[in-house]
Amino acid sequence: MGLLKSRKIYYCYNPNTLTYERVYPSARRRIFAVLQHLASGIFIGGGLFFVFSNMFSSPVESMLRKENGLLQTQYNVLSRQLDNAFEVLEDIQQRDEKLYRAIFQTRAIPESVRKSGFGGTNRYEYLTGMSNSELVIETTKKMDILKKQMYVQTNSLDELIEIGKNLEERNRCIPAIQPVSNKDLKHTASGYGMRIDPIYHTKRFHTGMDFSAPTGTDIYATGDGVVIFSGWRQGYGNCIIVDHGFDFKTLYGHQERNLVRMGQRVKRGEVIGYVGNTGRSTGPHLHYEVLVRDRHDNPAKYYFKDLSPEEYDQMLRIAENHGQVMD
Repeated sequence: MGLLKSRKIYYCYNPNTLTYERVYPSARRRIFAVLQHLASGIFIGGGLFFVFSNMFSSPVESMLRKENGLLQTQYNVLSRQLDNAFEVLEDIQQRDEKLYRAIFQTRAIPESVRKSGFGGTNRYEYLTGMSNSELVIETTKKMDILKKQMYVQTNSLDELIEIGKNLEERNRCIPAIQPVSNKDLKHTASGYGMRIDPIYHTKRFHTGMDFSAPTGTDIYATGDGVVIFSGWRQGYGNCIIVDHGFDFKTLYGHQERNLVRMGQRVKRGEVIGYVGNTGRSTGPHLHYEVLVRDRHDNPAKYYFKDLSPEEYDQMLRIAENHGQVMD
């Protein structure tokens, strides 16, 4: 006896009656058939979803992917622009330190201030959860450092502008002439640097320049300023110290007599005393010092209003060749 199926209606052939009789499947068989069809549908649907989800993007996903790519490109461009900005800023900083501040003879900005970073807690932790977080954090760091260095450089330029406004006064105050009349350079006795002590005959650092001259020779203020000391000073004898402002001071030692008092304003070229032999001295001379920000500097660097370039070179040679000081 065979079984026929037609549109989910089952028939069975009856040889006795020579006819097909309808057969009704059991509930179990029908449930199994439904589950079988359902499982097949789920499997096929899942497979199709997997294929389409990996091969094709939804409009939203496509838009997000494009925006993410565009954002990454923009960050890369911004990072390169920041690198170029750092190069320009580095050039400005070098000009500031090596040129402008050298011309105005003002103090340098410490590298630790110019290049200082950021301390404390992780200030970029809030960016770690973003896509392309490393690129975003690196670019943000560059931006912060650039802003900080630009702030320092802006303040530096503002300071130089103020110095430029006071340039005329500054030029009057800088110690820019020799302290005694010495056009022929014959009074140059000893220069700045390591020299032989005249008493102990050992090498020591000479913090100024010595000018030999007869007792009573005029001593001139080398720049405008205010007398902040006039009296006896151990080792220097009769001594005068002038504060010129703009971080400059000058000292005049071993004088026979001081002609100015503390608090008195003096002008460049004004006679403030006479050459003598007071204090620790081996003969009549003037010991002259230049201090910049309270540190000794070579006085020979500051005779630009007094000497031609040829005379200046000659003075340096004379000062260098005299190995023994007079105090």
